[in-house]
Amino acid sequence: MSEPKDPLTVVIFRKWPDGEILALFPGEPSDVVGRLCTSYQHIGQHSGADYAGCMARTKRATAAEYAPLLKELRQIGYDNLQIRLRWQPRRGSR
Repeated sequence: MSEPKDPLTVVIFRKWPDGEILALFPGEPSDVVGRLCTSYQHIGQHSGADYAGCMARTKRATAAEYAPLLKELRQIGYDNLQIRLRWQPRRGSR
């Protein structure tokens, strides 16, 4: 019997006006009520983030721009990432 694969983790890479790259994990709540999703940046690392607010205040990051952050995420254990431009929750989630 083969080992089950880790589930995919949706990640959305965005760029702040100052150029800093942000990884949003919209399917990963960071608070008890699920209002905030998990996020990650080089500086500050894991944090909670308001998905809609971050999407409104940032721009899409290019693959070249987010490559260093993607490498860092893989080094800390994010092995099964699904990179998306936006996220639509499934019915009944969050």
